[in-house]
Amino acid sequence: MAGAALAACAPTQTAVAPNEVDIGFCQDMAFHHEQALAMCQRVLGRATGSSVQTAAADILQNQSYERGMMHTWLQSWGESTAPPTTVMGWMGMGMPAADMPGLATVEQMRELATAEGLAQGRLFLTLMRSHHVGGVHMADAATGAATAPVRHIAKQASATQAFEIAMFDELLLTTYAT
Repeated sequence: MAGAALAACAPTQTAVAPNEVDIGFCQDMAFHHEQALAMCQRVLGRATGSSVQTAAADILQNQSYERGMMHTWLQSWGESTAPPTTVMGWMGMGMPAADMPGLATVEQMRELATAEGLAQGRLFLTLMRSHHVGGVHMADAATGAATAPVRHIAKQASATQAFEIAMFDELLLTTYAT
């Protein structure tokens, strides 16, 4: 789904020079996606229930593609793809990377890796929901990007993650309710 929608966003189509928002968003969102991918890898193939397995597989596919696109753009602009030590400066709220909104703590990631069954599924949904809230906030702030492909990927990420938040809320009230 995201792959086809973003295929038109190849870096060669970027006629406008990137601005601070383009670069900052791509660096920070790629970093943010890395943790989402790690969360998915901790639950895939585990007995978390089919809804979590489907969600994790979809997120893994979509965010891997988005992260790859952002890294491609950054490289084409001569910018770093290394994980940042400070984030969100382009939003006027610079902070250490570990404090980025929506990131799970080291302890939460460890708990996600060791939980089992529906409890692991519930924890995944809870952590990913929070993660997505932070991602939507960042994506919505990228409307000031100079390049159309970055604005497009930000809009797509915001819409997809907002939809997934609603889906996670429903699952947490039903199948994964405590």
